[in-house]
Amino acid sequence: MGLFDFIKKLRSKSANNDQRGCKSAEQRKRESIEFLKEQGIEYLESLPFIEDASEVELKDVDVICKKAISTLLIIQVAHDALNNEFEKSKSYFTEEFQRFGVEDYLNKEEKELWNGTYTKQSLCNITWKYETLWALLWALGIIGDDEFKVPVDVMDYMKAIRIIRECKDYDEFKAKVNMRGIEEILDMLDLFYRYHWTTEDARLNLKKLPKINGEVVAERRRGLEWLVSEEEDWNDISLDT
Repeated sequence: MGLFDFIKKLRSKSANNDQRGCKSAEQRKRESIEFLKEQGIEYLESLPFIEDASEVELKDVDVICKKAISTLLIIQVAHDALNNEFEKSKSYFTEEFQRFGVEDYLNKEEKELWNGTYTKQSLCNITWKYETLWALLWALGIIGDDEFKVPVDVMDYMKAIRIIRECKDYDEFKAKVNMRGIEEILDMLDLFYRYHWTTEDARLNLKKLPKINGEVVAERRRGLEWLVSEEEDWNDISLDT
């Protein structure tokens, strides 16, 4: 690591620390539960706290931006592969990956798709990552709470496509960013952790499903967890409830 990169990393860490308020994990839990009550959504009082802000490190904004772009692009390749147009799609999207400089941001499952060693199930898994991408776009400040916080319906995938594909290059995409602070991201993560318990409890115990969409909840939680996880591959993150 060069001196410039080292100084940049220190400044990034300092900025993240400056954003950390004094909210306790217990306070965050209480606020989530109050919101669930307002929405009429069942919750588990004894569900533990999530990590405190002092215990996690937010990923670098460039890593988040480039993962968001690479995810959008590979999802479209997966859609094309489901329609038996993989080779044509890969030829086109090779240029798109290069245009944004995100060739190195695919995870294991996505690399297998790019190399042509995919299954129908893996393609379906990747297409669901639209919701994971939506979490990244929320954290980047590109979409608002009203489009994210209450996951009743699937996200607006055409909007996600426009947000990224209408940019001429990476710098133009990054110019859209107004990164949310660690406290705000943890607030949302805590809420989605509790949403996830509700949807899993309904699924496992054959209860009437709540108004929120369980698959949407799981994938958005995955994205939020990834933002503060040490894991590079979000498929390696545990989503236990």
